[in-house]
Amino acid sequence: MSLPPAPLSLAPLPVTPRPSALHRTGTFCARRPVWVITAWLLVLAAAFAGRHAVGATFGDEVSLPGSGTAIGAGLLEKSDPTAGAAGGKVVFHTDSGTVSDHAAALEATLRRLTRLPRVTAVAAPVTSTDGATAYTAVSFDRKLKSLGHGYTERLDEATAPARDAGIGVGYGGDLHDIVRAPADDAAAEATGVGAALIVLLLAFGSVAAALMPLLTALISVGVGLGVVGIVAGTLTFATSAPTLATMIGLGVGIDYALFLITRFRQYVIDGDDPRTAVGRTTAVSGKAVLVAAGTVAVALLSLYACGLTMIGRLGLAATVAVVVTAAAALTLVPAAMGLVGSRVDVLRVRRTPVAESSGDHDGWHRYARLVARHPWRFLSAGLALVALCAIPLFSMRLGHIDDGADPVGSTTRDAYDWTAHADGPGFGPGVNGSFTLVVDLAHATVSSDRIADRVTDGLSGTDGVARVAPPRPSPDGKVLVTTVVPATGPQSAGTAALFDTLTGTAVPAALEGTGATGYLTGSTAGHLEFRDTVTERLPLIIGIVLVSAFLLLTVVFRSLVIPLKAVALNLLTTGASYGVLVAVFQWGWGDGLLGLSESVPIESYVPMMMFAIVFGLSMDYEIFLLSRIAEEWHATQDNERSVGTGLALTGRVITCAAFIMTAVFLSFTGSPAVVVKMLALGLAVSVVLDATVIRLVLMPSLMFLMGRANWWLPGWLDRRLPRATV
Repeated sequence: MSLPPAPLSLAPLPVTPRPSALHRTGTFCARRPVWVITAWLLVLAAAFAGRHAVGATFGDEVSLPGSGTAIGAGLLEKSDPTAGAAGGKVVFHTDSGTVSDHAAALEATLRRLTRLPRVTAVAAPVTSTDGATAYTAVSFDRKLKSLGHGYTERLDEATAPARDAGIGVGYGGDLHDIVRAPADDAAAEATGVGAALIVLLLAFGSVAAALMPLLTALISVGVGLGVVGIVAGTLTFATSAPTLATMIGLGVGIDYALFLITRFRQYVIDGDDPRTAVGRTTAVSGKAVLVAAGTVAVALLSLYACGLTMIGRLGLAATVAVVVTAAAALTLVPAAMGLVGSRVDVLRVRRTPVAESSGDHDGWHRYARLVARHPWRFLSAGLALVALCAIPLFSMRLGHIDDGADPVGSTTRDAYDWTAHADGPGFGPGVNGSFTLVVDLAHATVSSDRIADRVTDGLSGTDGVARVAPPRPSPDGKVLVTTVVPATGPQSAGTAALFDTLTGTAVPAALEGTGATGYLTGSTAGHLEFRDTVTERLPLIIGIVLVSAFLLLTVVFRSLVIPLKAVALNLLTTGASYGVLVAVFQWGWGDGLLGLSESVPIESYVPMMMFAIVFGLSMDYEIFLLSRIAEEWHATQDNERSVGTGLALTGRVITCAAFIMTAVFLSFTGSPAVVVKMLALGLAVSVVLDATVIRLVLMPSLMFLMGRANWWLPGWLDRRLPRATV
């Protein structure tokens, strides 16, 4: 009796894991490069067309609802609508004789100013004691910025008789909104791109590989600027927003592309076909790009938490640029790599192509082993250098950059200097930064004359006050208005101290027992109150950024120790960058350099902006370094090998990226705007410190010292955290 055949036992077929979304995205773009590149070019054209169609507007007006300056301005506008009319000063000066020696030319100029479009009044000239300087107040029926820079030609035509007679003419007050030329970043962009091209050629050794990051970054920055312009049709961004977006977008755009193309070339060198290499590159390095861009975006958007619209929107403009460049890195760059393919090394400028590493015994591996042998020495030296750079931070003084920091010889700087250096009522250092005191009489219990006398007597004797104009009632009699002229200029620490004295003690003391309430308002008061608000809210921004970064890095690297070190080291970078800024701008080390003619305080919102940007950008380099360390750790569980390999594999690419971003940022120090100079220099310094001291010294030495403890994460927390690794 035969037995039935035994059933066949078939082994289960191996299941090929489905490629990740990033892998599929990269592969799709590599297979259809022409479609993807064409789509980006169409988006670029649409973005610029939309920007032109909506008529983007930019302005630097700061609103502090509920503040003393805002309340005072509101009371004054309600009681005397003409008091808040837009206007400025036309200043006349002669080095020999007096302005009145040319009375006919001066009268002709005043008549021409009266006939200018949108001019509602031209006041009688106010002349200095020696007669060498005079100015006239010119009022307009609309905000001066809306008249455009082209209106400068009309002003020059109107003041031509005075110039023809040998009288110098300057434009002060809010006329700077007209006569200052709009920022032209073309030269800065060209310089930054040129420097980046040189670095890329040296790094990649081929023209094709060097051009890809530049071209993709330029396209993405163009799209980002177009989107910012479209949004500016609805929201008013600060005038520096396009420059900031360009600076950040160009820097991170080139860097993200550089990281991707470097990994792609390594895969090709290792034997992958180009399409496979693109998919693997996007899947692996694309995650790091997403985390890096997300960190920057969170840091920038946290600026909204300060409650200051202008600063929040600056962060939004930069975020748009970062998000667009990240999208380009994950789609446009893979398409470019797919289009170029194996031809990535054509037109070589180096005999042998090099990508991530040239072997286990190259300079980067030897350096890593050196740090591993002497971690305490490297840690001590790095901390000492960062501490040295941070020393000036403790003398930082915040303020507002006004016309006194404009280039020597400009019409705005001439007007500022002539009025500041002259003597007499309406002249002197403080006239460029005077305070307007508005006294609310709604609940006054004594006569307005009595209140006026008390204000004059009480404030005239205050230290730092040059003079107090006789208080005058408004047309409806509901408020008293007077001008308090400081003895120092608006950028002086003395003027800031006087503001604190007036608001804190002098004005309340002068009005005590009268039932009236006083408010300081005007441009200078507004900027100083803005400074105080920024200082008060900076800790909130720091807290939000630190907590957000820590949580994100904890999820990504499955460790509590690595995020803690990364956050702490980025704080050191920011502090050191602040210190360099103080030394260059406030201590005067930059006088004669960067187009500066004198020392200035740090613009009040620059530290807050810099913290968010520096923290985000610094995290970029650490994320790319730590991601390679994490890859090796998960494969070997050997901390020393992981740190050494990660440092060696990222050494060349991060160094090149840092060179590029530094060159881009430094190119913007040629901007005529001092605030842009501050941001550009501060960001450049932070990149240099982060790419050298932090990445090459402090981070690896700490990683070596802590060993396996670097990867400590409680089991209960590991089970509850979402999975998102790089």
